[in-house]
Amino acid sequence: TWQYHDFHLNTFRHTHADMEFGRFYEQQYAVALFNSVRYEIEGGGNTQTQLLHRKDPLKNKSIFSGGLFQYLEESKKWRSRFLYVGDSYNISLYESKAVRVINCAGYRALTSMEEYLGLLNNSLSDTKAKAASAPFLKCPSQFPLILWHPYARHHYFCVMTEKEQKKWHAIFQDCVRHSNNGLSEECKVATPAFTDALRLYRQAKGHYGTWDMMCGNQAQILANLVMETLHPELKNLIVPRLKGKLQQRQRDWMLISDAVYRQVLSQTKTQHEALAQVCEVERPRLDSALRTDMDQIVTSKEHVSGKIRAFVLPRVEQLVRSKVQPYIHSILEALMEPTSRGFSEVRDILFRELVEVSKNTMNDSSSEKVGEHMDKISMLAFHPVKMQSCYEKMEALNLEGLQQRCDVSSPSVFIQRAQILMRQQMDNAVHTFEQLVHQSLDGHSGEDFCKTIQRCQDRVLKKYDYDSSTVRKKFFREALLQIIIPYMLKQLSPSCSPELPKYKELIFEDFSRFILVENIFEEVVLQSVSKDIMMAVKEAVVQRRHNLYRDSMVLTNSDPNLHLLGEDTIDWAGQIRGVKGERQGGEVANRKRQTEQDLETEKPKEPGSPDSISEIRDLINPVLEVIEKDGSQQTNGMLPLEEGDEVKLITTVTEFVPRESPIKVDEELDTAQIKQSSEEERCVSAIESAIQQIEIAIQEDPIENLSEGAIDSDGEFAQTSTNSSPFHHDDSGFQSPANENVEEVEPQPITDEVVDTDQVMLTLVEGVKSSIDLDAKAPCDASEKKSEVEIES
Repeated sequence: TWQYHDFHLNTFRHTHADMEFGRFYEQQYAVALFNSVRYEIEGGGNTQTQLLHRKDPLKNKSIFSGGLFQYLEESKKWRSRFLYVGDSYNISLYESKAVRVINCAGYRALTSMEEYLGLLNNSLSDTKAKAASAPFLKCPSQFPLILWHPYARHHYFCVMTEKEQKKWHAIFQDCVRHSNNGLSEECKVATPAFTDALRLYRQAKGHYGTWDMMCGNQAQILANLVMETLHPELKNLIVPRLKGKLQQRQRDWMLISDAVYRQVLSQTKTQHEALAQVCEVERPRLDSALRTDMDQIVTSKEHVSGKIRAFVLPRVEQLVRSKVQPYIHSILEALMEPTSRGFSEVRDILFRELVEVSKNTMNDSSSEKVGEHMDKISMLAFHPVKMQSCYEKMEALNLEGLQQRCDVSSPSVFIQRAQILMRQQMDNAVHTFEQLVHQSLDGHSGEDFCKTIQRCQDRVLKKYDYDSSTVRKKFFREALLQIIIPYMLKQLSPSCSPELPKYKELIFEDFSRFILVENIFEEVVLQSVSKDIMMAVKEAVVQRRHNLYRDSMVLTNSDPNLHLLGEDTIDWAGQIRGVKGERQGGEVANRKRQTEQDLETEKPKEPGSPDSISEIRDLINPVLEVIEKDGSQQTNGMLPLEEGDEVKLITTVTEFVPRESPIKVDEELDTAQIKQSSEEERCVSAIESAIQQIEIAIQEDPIENLSEGAIDSDGEFAQTSTNSSPFHHDDSGFQSPANENVEEVEPQPITDEVVDTDQVMLTLVEGVKSSIDLDAKAPCDASEKKSEVEIES
């Protein structure tokens, strides 16, 4: 088999040398730079969207992870594998410590062996192949999943249930769809230069219309371009000479095709990088020349465009009237029906998910719960299973009849583009809803917040209706141009292309790199049919069959403050952890701060104490929240105890009870048998003893005075707060994030016994009731209301 190794390398070099892609790319790079600089100088306005756009929606996110069975060609056995799909949409397969990554560009996700065998036999296409032949591998279940590529290696998986098969098929389709989405539009020069050079090269070879294999990055697209010519030649030469049974010949041919494709990919990557580097080095000089002579270059191009338009326009108008206009409406209707159904399904799913959020906040509208619900909905657009029903609506697109007339290879280009737009609109709507909710999160609770959620929902749905109409109309126009313009160029080129070189004489030599007559010819053809396409779309809008808005219905100032919101993704999970950590940390800080303060001060004398204690009260002035046993509502702020006496609110008070002060813990506070005179004497004695203990404690380390049974504010609480916030792994609702439950430290009340005061920390905690009261013999006023405290030992 490998005796043909030298042949395919020589064929590749010959094919790559003949295609002259480098020449087309250098020419189109200068033109793309001219268009970019001109747009920057002259400016150009796009329709302002109503929904906000998220810059990096998949930052620190993952699409899915799980297990399934994979067929290993080396051992010819099925093995269980862990699969992970990250934000790049590459499939990572983990085998022990080894990782194999699959880039899905150019692949197709199949769910039946029959469909796979049909494609396999077509690719083999020799006289020995039989359509009904058995596959060279046996699937252990009835639910296979196969990634098929016309040139590269195939990958075989299987699951045990139909439900699992549908889920994984949706995930694989999402990976393929994302990888086939084309080049980044952020590269304003390199991307249009590459796409225009590729289109002009294929047109020079007689290939007009859409191309299914424009998938992946530049190197992958160029490899597909080379294999488009090289693969048939190799197949005609090698396949007839393969020996063995059909299954073995199929396996051998796939191995050869994959080896050739990998070598081609390696060389196209190297050569494209070198070509791009040459153009980038030349860019500063071209940019300087453009900015210096922009007015003259624009004037020269308009002059040449006028000459070419006068020559081409009569032929173009005749072609449009006879062979284009009669088909525009039928093509548009074929595009509108499934596309509008898909976007309508997106709206329905969005509405259901937002209603679910609103319902979940009815009973609990706390920041933590809202954050949990928003964290789940934030990845809705990237949930392959939930979005699958939207994508399936677009699969119904049928362009039968156009594929021959207009050289449309297949509708897959338009299907995948519309599906990507659906996902973008869903993410924009969810992101806008998140920003509106986040803005309204503070200062609302309960029923008011539920109404706020519903108002945000209504606003987002209205904005989605407008934006989805705008996006669909733009998609229809672009799709019609992609279908019609190649057909028109193919019809006009034989008569017009030979006449174009004479117009080069009208261009100054210094401007010849930025003005190409081939590009001007295509621009004239495009402008001539754009008016008819625009009119067809406007007529479709008036019919109101697919919920399209008129261009005059622009919601320019409907929400002027919306675009002032942030564009970054809201980390709801991080905010939840932050709220919990802030509460725990604040509680710890309060305990520590109050401990330090109480070591320097003393508990105040309640109302009814002798005048000799008033000086100590003035120094300390603590805060106390009283919880009455009769179920009365808690009082915050100033709590009047007796006329003229007040105790301010505190959150936490920690007190060390000295051994000399005999305090007992009993079930009830009994004040009826205590005389007022003896009580005052004991209170004075207790406070004097407490002052002595405080003076000793100030000179020592406060932490050393904490008993062994007490909770260390710097130790256990700090550790719990840190460990309770692991990195949040989001896989879009398929799996529950790990380590969500945080252990909380519960106080241990002690009742019905006398407590050793050296090993007790007495803490008054706001809003917490315990099952113990102060002993009736404690030094306090008998007329005071009964208070409850919590003792942690």
